[in-house]
Amino acid sequence: MELVKLKPAVKDYIWGGTKLKSWGKESDTTNIAECWELSFNDSGPSLIDSGLDKGKALKDVATKDDIGSVPASFPFFPVLIKLIDSDSDLSVQVHPSDEYALKHENQFGKTEMWHIINHKEGSGIYLGFKKDYSYDEVEAALKNNSILSLLNFFPVQNGETYFIPSGTIHAIGGGVTLIEIQQNSTLTYRLYDYGRLGKDGKPRELHIEKALKVISYKKYKPVRFHGNVLGECRYFRAREENVKQEILEAPSDSFLSITFIEGKGTIGGISYRKGDTFFLPAKKKARLSGTGKMVLVDVRG
Repeated sequence: MELVKLKPAVKDYIWGGTKLKSWGKESDTTNIAECWELSFNDSGPSLIDSGLDKGKALKDVATKDDIGSVPASFPFFPVLIKLIDSDSDLSVQVHPSDEYALKHENQFGKTEMWHIINHKEGSGIYLGFKKDYSYDEVEAALKNNSILSLLNFFPVQNGETYFIPSGTIHAIGGGVTLIEIQQNSTLTYRLYDYGRLGKDGKPRELHIEKALKVISYKKYKPVRFHGNVLGECRYFRAREENVKQEILEAPSDSFLSITFIEGKGTIGGISYRKGDTFFLPAKKKARLSGTGKMVLVDVRG
C-alpha cells in the first residue's frame, strides 16, 4: 500500500457549523459538526479517496505492515483524528480512563488533544476545575445548573493546543474550529447540556452517575510539550510542521497521518487543500510540495 488520500466519515450534531463545508467537506446536511479524518472506528470509518482502493474503508485495506508494528500491537487501532467545527457550545463532558472503560464499556477510555485552527473573536473552551472540588460540590453544581462556574474558561487563539487527559471535565465553546487527536473511543459522559433539546425534541441523555465516578476532582494543570510536538501519549504523537518541498517518510514502525490545516500543494502526486488528510503507511515515502501547515500524527507506544 502506498500513500492514500482519505475521505472522512461526516457527523451532523446539533451544535455543528458551516466551516468544514467551506473546506470542501461534503454532506447532505446544512451543517457539519465533525469529520472523522482518520478512523478505524466502526461508528464512522474513513474511506480511501485515491488510487485503486478508492471507496473502500481504510480499516479493511490497511495491513499490519501498513499500520506499523507499534500501533498494530494495541488491541484496537489506537488513534482517531477529527476535524471539529462548533457553531454553539458542546455539552460539558468527561471521558473515562482505560481502566474504567475496558472494565465497564469494552473499549478504550479517551485522552485527547485540541489544536485550534480557526475561532471567532471571544470564543473559547471550558477545561478542568478552577480548584480542587469534592464529589458533593460537583454533584450539587450539576443539580443547580452552576457547573460552568466551577470550570476554567480559556479564550482561544489560532495555533494553540490543549492536552486533555482522561478524567478531565471539558467543553468546546461555540465558534471554534479545531483538529482533535484522541484515543480511538466513542465514550463520552455528558454532565450538562444547557437544557437544550436534541433533534428529536427531547433533552439529550446525560450520564451523571458514570461521569461522577471518573472525573478528576483536582485543579486543572496544563500539560506542556516542547518543540514542534503538540501532544504525546502512548496512543499518539502529534506534531505541527510548515510545508516545504521535501520527502516525507513514515517511521519504520508506525503509519504517518498528514492533515493540512493551511495552504495547498501536492503530496505523492495528489493535490491537497486545507482540511485534507492522507495516510502514509509505515516505511513508505511521499514527495511533498506546496505551502501551509500540516499536523503529523504517528504512534510511538
